[in-house]
Amino acid sequence: MVNGYPHWQTVPLRWKDNDVYGHVNNVVHYSIMDTVINTWLIERGGLDISGSGSGGVIGLCVESKCGYHASVSFPGTLRVGLRVAHLGNSSVRYEVGMYTADETLVAEGHFVHVFVDGETRRPVPVAGKLRESLEELRV
Repeated sequence: MVNGYPHWQTVPLRWKDNDVYGHVNNVVHYSIMDTVINTWLIERGGLDISGSGSGGVIGLCVESKCGYHASVSFPGTLRVGLRVAHLGNSSVRYEVGMYTADETLVAEGHFVHVFVDGETRRPVPVAGKLRESLEELRV
């Protein structure tokens, strides 16, 4: 568990990620966080993003934040660390760190998901395989 993150994913930067200032635009960092989190939920947690499986459960982002520490640009990759800082009954707070290959911290942020019924949008307990996968990320 390097830097306190039990899961790591490499994310390639794309040409379109650079903005007119020649660095990865701030909104791309949010997209990367969202992608790493949802990749984990789908692959390890069994989340069906259509809402039709997994008991019709989906995760809604209710809060997000990102702090920027260094600039990065295409071409390149980011090593993205993922952990769970808080796992409640129906919500989870993820923390994400984005690093260059030489371990320079580029950005760090958090997302809060509330898991809800896909139809009613009412909170539901995080249970089963989904909860087990989130427990693996807990620090």
